[in-house]
Amino acid sequence: MNQYKIMKSILLFLTFSLFTYSMNAQEKTPIEIGLSQQHKSIIIIAAQTAKGDLVNLKVALSDGLDYGLTVNEIKEVLVHTYAYCGFPRSIRGLQTFMEVINERKAKGIIDKMGKEASIIKADDNKYERGKEILEELTKTPSPEKLVGYAAFAPIIDTFLKEHLFSDIFERDILTYAQRELVTLSVISAIGDAEPMLKSHIAIAFNVGFSPKQIKEFIVVIQPSIGIEKTKAAEKIITDLVK
Repeated sequence: MNQYKIMKSILLFLTFSLFTYSMNAQEKTPIEIGLSQQHKSIIIIAAQTAKGDLVNLKVALSDGLDYGLTVNEIKEVLVHTYAYCGFPRSIRGLQTFMEVINERKAKGIIDKMGKEASIIKADDNKYERGKEILEELTKTPSPEKLVGYAAFAPIIDTFLKEHLFSDIFERDILTYAQRELVTLSVISAIGDAEPMLKSHIAIAFNVGFSPKQIKEFIVVIQPSIGIEKTKAAEKIITDLVK
């Protein structure tokens, strides 16, 4: 009888422990579990596109599909890169992706296309929409008067607001968080753009990434961009994350 009670107590303890573990696992946030495999794929795809390393990009593109990114999401990643590293890199990335999809089809792999971008119905002008999106990302009101490079060349401010933050960021295939990963990856890969990198790391925090995840970003991107560029990005992150 005593042995039966002991066994019953052990079973009750194990059941409670497993229940507690299950509840804790369900309550874990993305901040606690770090970057997802899809996040990591976006980082590597964007970095390899910016570098023009098409051999390793092919691998990263196929891995991204295997990890659950849709065809349209990856296309959008590649399109987004052009705003930061130019049409030639972006178009070569898209051409490489076409090759990957065709090769996978030849093997009998049919990848999920995913959703298309929603049609944007807005009466206000693109400059104002872009301005609002930028303010949402930075959590800072736009200055009443242009300053710095925007005052020096006002047309760049127009292009940024109307095109980058309206035409591109407003497309809902990718979230703001995913777009910031693309942006951080390209800027890190091209190098020598520390002020912009610093601004976008701050935006990454604003759109939901944790210091832990941004530190993990460095680990993920290092094999793609090399030690020197990684150190430059790491220094900025270290300065921002005390």
